[in-house]
Amino acid sequence: MIRPYWVSEDRWPGLGLLLVVVSLTLGMVYLSVLLNRWNNDFFSALQEKNAAAFRRQLVQVGWLVGAFIVLAVYQLYLNQMLEIRWRRWLTERYLRAWLTDRAYYRMQLVAGETDNPDQRIAEDVQLLISHTLALFIGGLRAVVTLGTFVAILWGLSGRLTVPIGGLTLVLPGYMVWVSILYAAGGTWLTDWIGRPLVRLNFDRQRYEADFRFSLVRFRENTEGVALYRGEPDEFRGFRALFEAVVRNWWGIMRRQKRLTSFTSGYSQGAWIVPSVVAAPRYFRGELGLGPPRRRRRHAPDRRGRGPPPPRRPAPRDARESLAAPRRQRAPGGRLGLGQEHALPRHRRDLAVRTRRDSRVAPGPRPLSPPATVPADRHPPQRGELPDARRGGG
Repeated sequence: MIRPYWVSEDRWPGLGLLLVVVSLTLGMVYLSVLLNRWNNDFFSALQEKNAAAFRRQLVQVGWLVGAFIVLAVYQLYLNQMLEIRWRRWLTERYLRAWLTDRAYYRMQLVAGETDNPDQRIAEDVQLLISHTLALFIGGLRAVVTLGTFVAILWGLSGRLTVPIGGLTLVLPGYMVWVSILYAAGGTWLTDWIGRPLVRLNFDRQRYEADFRFSLVRFRENTEGVALYRGEPDEFRGFRALFEAVVRNWWGIMRRQKRLTSFTSGYSQGAWIVPSVVAAPRYFRGELGLGPPRRRRRHAPDRRGRGPPPPRRPAPRDARESLAAPRRQRAPGGRLGLGQEHALPRHRRDLAVRTRRDSRVAPGPRPLSPPATVPADRHPPQRGELPDARRGGG
């Protein structure tokens, strides 16, 4: 589903946009390194009560933040440009496949697993592309940030001496190992708690599409419903479909409550644990006020976005980024299960049936036998009641 675009005729503009977005992302990581250094110098100036250095740091942070804003704005703008190009190409591909050889008709007859192909094309394509780009860019930034700041953190850590009985254990770069353990534990627990959300979000899109389709079908057949007084039956059908939406929503609520309970505490811990880990060296006078704040500023928060801009990140931002891989799997699974598998199978079935029919009776055949209507019967015209309501046979 992802590869076809990158080998298509539109791949070169897409690759160009992706290269620029990656370059801007790397530039944002570099500015984060500079902000990290500024953070150290700024709080060191406060600690030393150096007014001249304090004023210089205020000027320096102004252009650092300005440059960061410019890179962030254009990174988002060009990322959205790539997203809409990719979506236009992939949507046209699915539409052509859906309309070729009357696949839309045959899928409706025999493909039970391909529910609501219109919703898959209209919504799931966009969700797949946006979540894939977010996952790729976020992962790239996290990896580059990790490699950049591990060296800084290693230099700040020094050595931790732990007496064990009559032995002395020396652990170099102990802050790095604590950070890795904290991030790995948070990653595993987040995936374990949030894994059921993949299936729940998959079902949510299906139930919402079924309910929406029933309303559209009702609107297109209002005359028949009115003539046969079918409102109670339609209401029961609507209520049954919406009950599936409600049950699924409650499942998402319960699972999201558990996930939020963990990620909220984890996000707050990412600001507390670094200070606790650096406190022994600070109280021994081996660290100043600046380095511990540098350590806390770039603690691993499992958001996949690297060091934040100079502000305190909201817990909701962390939860959104933690959910990115799970959101990406749901539309990918729906598109893979339906369009990618069902459409080629229907084209193969059509080819087999065509060869079989050509051996039996050459020439084109209709998709279904024409309905025979007796001469004395005709469909009711607009405003005319059927025969049963007119008293006829």
